[in-house]
Amino acid sequence: LFLAVCAVGIGGTFQYGYNVSIINAPTQHIHKFLNETWSSRYHKELNPDLLTFLWSVIASIFSLGGLCGALIGGSMAIRLGRKGALLMNNVIAILASILMGISFPTGLFELLIAGRFLIGINSGIGFCVQPLYVGEFAPKHLRGGLAMGTSIFLTGGILTGQIIGLRQEMLFFPPCFVELLGGEKHLPLLLSSSCVPAFAQLLFLPWFPESPRYLLIDRGDELSCAKALKRFHGSSEYRREMEDIQRECFALDGEKPKKPWQLFTDRGVRWQLITIIVMTMGQQLSGINAIYFYATYVFEQAGILADKIPYVTLGTGVCECLTALSCGLLIDHVGRRCLIIGGYVLMTLWCTVLTFSLTYQELYSWVPYMSMACVFAFILSFGLGPGGITNTLTAELFVQSSRPAAQMIAGTVSWISFFTIGMLFPFIVNGLQQYCFVVFLLECFFVAAFIFLIIPETKNKSFLEIKKEFHKLNFGRNA
Repeated sequence: LFLAVCAVGIGGTFQYGYNVSIINAPTQHIHKFLNETWSSRYHKELNPDLLTFLWSVIASIFSLGGLCGALIGGSMAIRLGRKGALLMNNVIAILASILMGISFPTGLFELLIAGRFLIGINSGIGFCVQPLYVGEFAPKHLRGGLAMGTSIFLTGGILTGQIIGLRQEMLFFPPCFVELLGGEKHLPLLLSSSCVPAFAQLLFLPWFPESPRYLLIDRGDELSCAKALKRFHGSSEYRREMEDIQRECFALDGEKPKKPWQLFTDRGVRWQLITIIVMTMGQQLSGINAIYFYATYVFEQAGILADKIPYVTLGTGVCECLTALSCGLLIDHVGRRCLIIGGYVLMTLWCTVLTFSLTYQELYSWVPYMSMACVFAFILSFGLGPGGITNTLTAELFVQSSRPAAQMIAGTVSWISFFTIGMLFPFIVNGLQQYCFVVFLLECFFVAAFIFLIIPETKNKSFLEIKKEFHKLNFGRNA
């Protein structure tokens, strides 16, 4: 089971995290490439405003690709199977890597834009399909921990991109490796490095079977389902999972996979749908982007030298990765509700403290250190709660016929929220400055209250048992 999660994650959410952060490392080199390309093509200097626009397109087209990927990910998972969709998704990643890699030698920045769009599609599909696959082959007593692979590989991808961003003074790496990471002449290799996780998944994932639930419920292939369960759970333990899948298959009574728009008119999943929309928006709009935005300023005020700040920022990535791992170890013991509510409550607290500490930053010498502690505490709380639990719950709240469509909706909401906060965040910060955290603390408090009042605990429960819990909300207590 562990190896299966690794084989899925390396070409799934790892790509998402890696490609979000990798574009920050070569910013200056890409600006130079755009200037030189424009000058050689049109024999005039590139206007600074147009340079900013082109760079914004290169950076943000990834989100548009992710949205498109989320919209088609569920359909691919139904038509090709969970495993088949992930394998086909790697073709998109390899094509994207080729386009980004040849954009520099050919002098065509349009290929870089196209490659970023395609790798966004790849990330959107992976973010949609990976939780489906893992959630469907995991036994219910380990489902939370294995599903946390989604967040662990995502944060691992971000951390890898941050490490690559450390181009200078990396004394613990050989000089040739430092040059490979940050050297301008190796930039095509850097941008095409997304093909490495894709080839790794193409190499390892075929050794694992298709999702057992997909094989029995969607395809009606009981023999292949039994073989897959034996591979995942062993010959002595698979019967319990087989019985659980058969019960769900009987309850669905041949119901076909639903389309996303059908969920909005289905009263039986009304509160599950509201829940994933609120949780997904809450995760993206929780203030984690504001924390990373203010991190550099906070570290400077704490007296950390400017050339050392990237290393401290790397520490924030390590924190997020470690908390995702910790959450994976705790989730099946403590439960989902406790972790996600606790995470949001703690984030509300740190937003409050950070608002005061940033306001009185220069009043006392110890206040900057409090601000720095709040930054790390907020990241730890986010990783232990909403950063990890949200994706796990999204895959748990729906039965087989609704799950792919629900993942498409959650992915779409996530990417739209990601794009919206990216567009509005500079205006929020400029307008409210440090008081922007008041907005985020209110949002965190609201989401925590919603989860406390609405969402039942899903630990050690089958998908049918979770559906019965929501049946009371959807149809009334006496239904």
